[in-house]
Amino acid sequence: MSKNFYVTTPIYYVNDKPHIGHAYTTILADVLNRFYQINGYDTFFLTGLDEHGQKVQEAAKKKNIEPLEQCDEMVPQFKNLWEKLHISNNDFIRTTEPRHVSVVQDILTKVFNKEDIYKDEYEGLYSVSEERFITEKEAETGNFRDIKKIKEKNYFFRMSKYQNKLIKYIESNPNFIQPEHRKNEIIGFLDKPLNDLCISRPKSRLSWGIELPFDKEYVTYVWFDALINYLTGIGFKKDKKLFEKYWPASYQLIGKDILTTHAIYWPTMLMSLGIELPKTIFAHGWWLISESKMSKSIGNVIDPMELINEHGADPVRYYLMREMVLGQDSNFTVESFKNRYNSDLANDFGNLLSRVSTLMKKNFEGKIPLPNKMTKMEKEIQLKSKNLIENVRGKVKNMRINEAIEDIMQFIRGINKYVEVSAPWKMVKVDKENAGTVLFTAGEALRISALLLEPIMPNRTSELLAAFDAKGTSLNWGGLVPGTILKDHDPLFPRLK
Repeated sequence: MSKNFYVTTPIYYVNDKPHIGHAYTTILADVLNRFYQINGYDTFFLTGLDEHGQKVQEAAKKKNIEPLEQCDEMVPQFKNLWEKLHISNNDFIRTTEPRHVSVVQDILTKVFNKEDIYKDEYEGLYSVSEERFITEKEAETGNFRDIKKIKEKNYFFRMSKYQNKLIKYIESNPNFIQPEHRKNEIIGFLDKPLNDLCISRPKSRLSWGIELPFDKEYVTYVWFDALINYLTGIGFKKDKKLFEKYWPASYQLIGKDILTTHAIYWPTMLMSLGIELPKTIFAHGWWLISESKMSKSIGNVIDPMELINEHGADPVRYYLMREMVLGQDSNFTVESFKNRYNSDLANDFGNLLSRVSTLMKKNFEGKIPLPNKMTKMEKEIQLKSKNLIENVRGKVKNMRINEAIEDIMQFIRGINKYVEVSAPWKMVKVDKENAGTVLFTAGEALRISALLLEPIMPNRTSELLAAFDAKGTSLNWGGLVPGTILKDHDPLFPRLK
């Protein structure tokens, strides 16, 4: 089995600043990237920005600036947020970069020479907000804004040519589109005849885009350009070794609203190019605010920067990973955030560290005590930790991250109970050696829990491991070194009022 792992986020559109939805997908990619790294994989993590198209041109026009200036203004907002969230991406791609423009034009030339691109006149309804032609049926749903009737000559990609091949591929590769209900959605869509894809816009209507290499009067449709970033980012046409090492992508993470472009446009483009399809396209749900979809017009868009500045990055990462069942929608409220923080992080995890380190400082000269003979309870904890590690690995690989986190928290709650029942603060008065065993066992369980939570909360777990001088230790039981002097630390998760 290949030990290479390539994960991508969608590239985010630069017509507005990042919100909690962008943060969620990027944190999810980061958690997977860190998890696979810890488990011995050679990983590559790509994110970036989609900078062409009508919405960017219009956003720039409103501000009376050039489209590239609009893009340059937005880039730091995304990059600063990723830095604050401890995002460990290998590359950050912008679709305006020369490396990407040349790859898009190379691909267009190849698909054109294969006669998979043709010119035709088209009359239809065009949604400015979606930047694509829509059907009468779609227009009737009321989900599309700024609809115009347009008649013009354009270039089309023969997407329909690959319809049957794509259906067969999806049916014979059950992991290709996940979760299952999204796969069924795409199969349902492909039951009807597939139209060819309009992949150009005349410069008379839209000038902000990558010029078609075979017709200078047109620019490339933003989606045909944007999807190719996943190839550009790992050296397609530029670094054969890098590309062959990481392609096909292990996980392409997307929101459910861009499923069609990623599960139909993208694979048919790759089929035309003769390039292997990604292993898994995973569509997660939306973050709702009090049961409503986030919307600028309603004014319920959550700014992740504000949350981070108030509570720190790791609690935000933890909450978003813990609360969403991957594939379903999840509801964000400040109250649920605070409740989750106080119950899991302050009461359970942070409190256990405070108890253990305080007792070690008070009764063992601030050193990790030497464990004495293990009782049945300690042996059970050791076995539970081994089972926990396997369960967490299995659940993360099956994209059940919220369940993996809950397993870790149940283990931590069990250790709190073990400390409560053993009462080492009483035991130390009559049996110091066994009190030391209890504290060593609790400290060791904390170390393993911190290592398992590290992909989710890289900063706070690092503080915990530093307190025990246990950074870089393995998941095997016995990583704490008796006699090690504990380092001072602030409360890991001060309780929120």
